[in-house]
Amino acid sequence: MHILITGGSGFLGTALTRRLRSEGADVTWLSRRASTAAPAGVEVRDYASLWSDDRFDAVVNLAGAGIADRRWSAARKQVLRDSRLIPTGVVTDWIRSARVPPNVLLSGSAIGWYGAQGDTALDETSAPHDEFQHRLCEDWEAAARTIEDRVAVVRLRTGVVLDPAGGMLQRLRLPFGFGLGARLGDGRQVLSWISRDDWVSAAHALLMAHLEPGRDAPVGAFNLTAPEPVDNARFTRALADALRRPALLAVPERALRLGLGEMATLLVDGQRVLPERLLARDFGFAHPRIEDCFADTLG
Repeated sequence: MHILITGGSGFLGTALTRRLRSEGADVTWLSRRASTAAPAGVEVRDYASLWSDDRFDAVVNLAGAGIADRRWSAARKQVLRDSRLIPTGVVTDWIRSARVPPNVLLSGSAIGWYGAQGDTALDETSAPHDEFQHRLCEDWEAAARTIEDRVAVVRLRTGVVLDPAGGMLQRLRLPFGFGLGARLGDGRQVLSWISRDDWVSAAHALLMAHLEPGRDAPVGAFNLTAPEPVDNARFTRALADALRRPALLAVPERALRLGLGEMATLLVDGQRVLPERLLARDFGFAHPRIEDCFADTLG
């Protein structure tokens, strides 16, 4: 089994690579630079190094700059678009030209596709709210869907992924560890999250459904989120409790909007996104509750 991964050196790509390599799969990373550092045994190719006679059993497309890393200036928005659409275009162009196409393209997306809809329960059949997050994800998904006539396409609408090795939890661990944890706004905004272990297991299950004989091979959008979203107040309490520290502070919503501009929607508006299609496939979450996640990863 040989898997091609874009964004392989990222927070999710490294974890998925580790899982696949542990099972004996060959993994190749596709990167802007062939010099990208990779684990032993992982080949790295640049965007110009795919050929029509290359053969991969599956492609996992995860490349994309972090949406919460910097304030959303016009230039930053363009970076967010290019970092997603350019590698997606590279892999779809290759798939169309490949003499033997892969079995499946698992292509990254995010729950931002739905836009900020407060406490409204959202599943894969829900309509979006039109805003920057939605347009970014819709264009990302549309780029992947151009190849649906050639291969199966699964779109991974990922929530906030939690693991102390990176992402949001890594950034919060230090201030919370010093007792500086703070509720954001009124604390009622909902966070749709997933542990990194569960994200890897879900992506792996969807991948294997296309590579193992006799499996029901899914297509379309899947929400990769835990079945129990939490409001910010509960998240703050759970993280502080796991670190055995108080969390007595609060950051006013107005301050967040003034400081972060349009990007503040990620922190103050909330989304209740549910993984209905994963649950329908009887996917078993190791961390269905935020307290379970923190106990296992921070305990």
